[in-house]
Amino acid sequence: MSTLTIINPKVKYANHVGWSDVEPFEIIKVTAKTLTLRAMQAKLDPDWHPEAVIGGFAGVVTNNSKQKWIITSDETGLVIKAHLRKEGQHYRYYSKLGRHSLSEFPIKHYDYNF
Repeated sequence: MSTLTIINPKVKYANHVGWSDVEPFEIIKVTAKTLTLRAMQAKLDPDWHPEAVIGGFAGVVTNNSKQKWIITSDETGLVIKAHLRKEGQHYRYYSKLGRHSLSEFPIKHYDYNF
């Protein structure tokens, strides 16, 4: 039994946080200090459209924080390992892609304003 499952058995995702963008990854295997993750498919919900106004470099998307994505498992998605690291008083998971944030649900965010 791993530390992760003892802390919160509802945690099933380790979303990759790349500055202001977030990519969904599902946890497919847990050991004491390692997570095996698989990338998920994320498609922009056809009901959501960016609302841009003049400003910034080319425009500013005013509804950037209200994005809607359709996220599904992908059996052919990239599989990677994330290892537990201690940073000060916090423990975080890192893969070759960078930091992963544990979550009870998958998250996708594309920063249109960056």
